[in-house]
Amino acid sequence: MITFTDKGAEKVQEFLAGQGADIETAGLRVGVRGGGCSGFQYALAFDNKRDDDEVFEDHGLRILVDRPSLPYVRGAVVDYVESLQGAGFKVENPNVIAACGCGSSFRVADEEEVSAV
Repeated sequence: MITFTDKGAEKVQEFLAGQGADIETAGLRVGVRGGGCSGFQYALAFDNKRDDDEVFEDHGLRILVDRPSLPYVRGAVVDYVESLQGAGFKVENPNVIAACGCGSSFRVADEEEVSAV
């Protein structure tokens, strides 16, 4: 399962409303792609459900995850943070074992271990 913090849900709601999106089919896509100095990067985007997506609902909003990304983000919490470096969504992921200094990429345990979670 993937969830939002209260602030994360508030910002997703604001963005979806600003785009005039239908919250029955649209949500925040949380995915993983290879890259960065630690091996993986998050791919966050507002999108509509696709056929192979797992859909989680929290705070009345949808979180869309493609099946290949699911083992890497299972149990994550999506937050929205504002700091001197800027503002944006932040993923608190229990599967991460190491992250780069800039915080834009991460590494997880071996795929076999992640799939067992």
